[in-house]
Amino acid sequence: MDAADLGRWTRFAAKGGIGKCTALKDRVAEGTQDLMFLAGDEIVVLMQLTEENVFLGYCEGVVGRFLGSDVQFHGKLKKPVKQKRSSASASVHSTSPCKGIFPKSVEVA
Repeated sequence: MDAADLGRWTRFAAKGGIGKCTALKDRVAEGTQDLMFLAGDEIVVLMQLTEENVFLGYCEGVVGRFLGSDVQFHGKLKKPVKQKRSSASASVHSTSPCKGIFPKSVEVA
């Protein structure tokens, strides 16, 4: 995970993510992408991953994966909202910057 992704997930966690849960037991991270937590820690759920019962969460300033069986969820998780971001390049090139320079047959669209 690069710094930009980490920043986005951290901001999303500050807004509450898609829900929260409490760790039922201590869990040591076995890999670099795993989330480490202690029993009783509150975890902000960021998203459900493609694997069944595996989630991405935020705890104590760290973003990582965890199993749903290791936590107690605080109610139903929200459905993730996918925002359509307008690309700077799409808006810049929506009208040709070269319009009028080339004949219509070669004009950049």
